[in-house]
Amino acid sequence: MNPQLLTVSYLAAGALFIFSLSGLSNQETARRGNVFGMLGMAIAILATMFSGQVSGFEKLVPAMIIGALIGVVIAKKVEMTSMPELVAILHSFVGAAAVMVGIASYLDPENHFEGAEKTIHDVEVFLGVFIGVITFTGSIIAFGKLRGSISGKPVMIPMRHWLNLIALATCIYFGYEFISAETHQAGLIPLLIMTAIAGMIGIHLIMAIGGADMPVVVSMLNSYSGWAAAATGFMLGNIALIVVGALVGSSGAILSYIMCRAMNRNFVSVILGGFGTSGGSTAASGDEEAGEVTSATPEEVAGLLKDANNVVIVPGYGMAVAQAQTVVSDIVKKLRTKGVNVRFGIHPVAGRLPGHMNVLLAEAKVPYDIVLEMDELNDDFPNTDVSLVIGANDIVNPAAQTDPNSPIAGMPVLEVWKAKSCIVLKRSMASGYAGVDNPLFYKENTDMLFGDAKDSMIEVLKNLD
Repeated sequence: MNPQLLTVSYLAAGALFIFSLSGLSNQETARRGNVFGMLGMAIAILATMFSGQVSGFEKLVPAMIIGALIGVVIAKKVEMTSMPELVAILHSFVGAAAVMVGIASYLDPENHFEGAEKTIHDVEVFLGVFIGVITFTGSIIAFGKLRGSISGKPVMIPMRHWLNLIALATCIYFGYEFISAETHQAGLIPLLIMTAIAGMIGIHLIMAIGGADMPVVVSMLNSYSGWAAAATGFMLGNIALIVVGALVGSSGAILSYIMCRAMNRNFVSVILGGFGTSGGSTAASGDEEAGEVTSATPEEVAGLLKDANNVVIVPGYGMAVAQAQTVVSDIVKKLRTKGVNVRFGIHPVAGRLPGHMNVLLAEAKVPYDIVLEMDELNDDFPNTDVSLVIGANDIVNPAAQTDPNSPIAGMPVLEVWKAKSCIVLKRSMASGYAGVDNPLFYKENTDMLFGDAKDSMIEVLKNLD
């Protein structure tokens, strides 16, 4: 391919990726954003294949076909509730690819760099492998935590910050040895040692982060995978990889910052510590005076909704697990035909993935204009007749405002308890992903509707006639 045409192709792909990110920032344009992203990636792949720098098509094409088929099968089978762990494991693939490309690029006999060019190339290899292996091992741990095969409780090793600092300093030392090596054979050993140590850093960093911070972790690992891809692009001299990696890395970092701010959390403290305990524990220990819980029936909930003028629905991960979004959408339609003002309140970290609830509601054909962010709704709760909390827990916990000793102290929450009546749908009194008790359940104006959210909402819908 003509070099000018190759450059234009990469620039076109980069522009489409920018349009993709712009489209994904809004629900109405998200589908179009995905199309732009797919077109950009298709152009980038084809341009790379025909750039004249790629050979071995008899091996490459079958591998691409197999990979594409695997991707299609996974995309069709995965449930929305499993999307967070799917994203985490895909990040690990990017990290692993960066490591393998970096080591292969270093060992490539056709690469004959001298002087400053060799130093620059070796630095690119070091950064690509270092970031890639942290992304790989960290994403594996995040996948295990999100899937539940690894406890969400943070593993706090004594002097863990010093251990991380020592490990980082050791990686830098072996990086210096690697860059200073005269031959590939001499540089390979320090490179592999650094890879092993960086892999342990990735494991330790994510193991020390509690369940409540996992949405930020997924976003952070997304950023890491982008920077790993950018470093790989510099190694290979591929403009498309550099552009895509920089876009993903920067957008992931910005999203992580936004989410940390929404949780009133310091980004550095999330990465170095985290908080929370294993989800699913009992709501309160025996020696705590939590208060009494009152429960409601679907008939009573339906009566409250029919008599209400303003209703705010707050969805959480429990709604996703129960796959209740469609019946909730039907309830909203019926209430709106009766003249009830119904809106949804979305917390930035609801679910286990940024935008998780928005996607579910869009899938259920909920109108975009009634899906509002936390900041747009919090002032309206005192004028709300019924707040309906479906499978959410930590994001509606008043302890974040009232208990300075709570692990979620200072985290902005949806103030659902300020409504005249609050209905909370849960399977049991188990705590949320942060593993802390929720005083909301014991307030005088709160009633619990126990059971599967989908089944409960079906019964409520039947009684709305």
